[in-house]
Amino acid sequence: MDNGAWVLELLGVFFCILAWLVSLATTMMSQWLTLSTDLLPAESYELGLWETCVVQDLGVLECSPYDSLLGLPPDIRLSRILMCVAVAAGLLAFMLAIPGMHVVNSCKGTETLQAKRVLKMLAGILCLATGVLGIIPPSYIAHLTVLRFFDESVPEVVPRWEFGQALFWGWAAGLLHLVAGGLLVSSCRCLQDEPCPAAMPLQRRIRSEELNHKKRTEYV
Repeated sequence: MDNGAWVLELLGVFFCILAWLVSLATTMMSQWLTLSTDLLPAESYELGLWETCVVQDLGVLECSPYDSLLGLPPDIRLSRILMCVAVAAGLLAFMLAIPGMHVVNSCKGTETLQAKRVLKMLAGILCLATGVLGIIPPSYIAHLTVLRFFDESVPEVVPRWEFGQALFWGWAAGLLHLVAGGLLVSSCRCLQDEPCPAAMPLQRRIRSEELNHKKRTEYV
């Protein structure tokens, strides 16, 4: 395995872990949408996938979790489901990428690198799918927020929700998953169907014994 493929492999696994952590943090954050009004300048509101929070001027945070899933707005309910699926898929991709790494010597006997190549390919495809799943929820929430913010049928005195930090974190997590998937898939092209390093000494020993036996036979 050349150095280029080894670097691509390590970078792919690193970005896969980083993307999964950012995606998990995005799912748990309550700053998907924020709202502040001139009537109550000492308070601001935060809307997340799991709870709503009130932030006071002194830094006091009070959160109230949602009572039921079915009672949520359709956009929040869909975003929660997609983010949970993305987190699960990202974790599965990470678990497949680790045994597929070339530095993890899991081959036995004369087995080849084909199994590692398949594991890394599956991990890369899962990372790409996770990236798409992770980008959809914040993009959907942002689209609805823009439509509601510029809705002319709503009076200007009515406060409007604005983008929260979690939307940007979600976009970053999706892009990191796409990068990780591209790196893992690219590293698979550099792997050839060759025996593992652990199997080489055994093969050389067998060939050496065969050559010695052949020489003895020719001598006789």
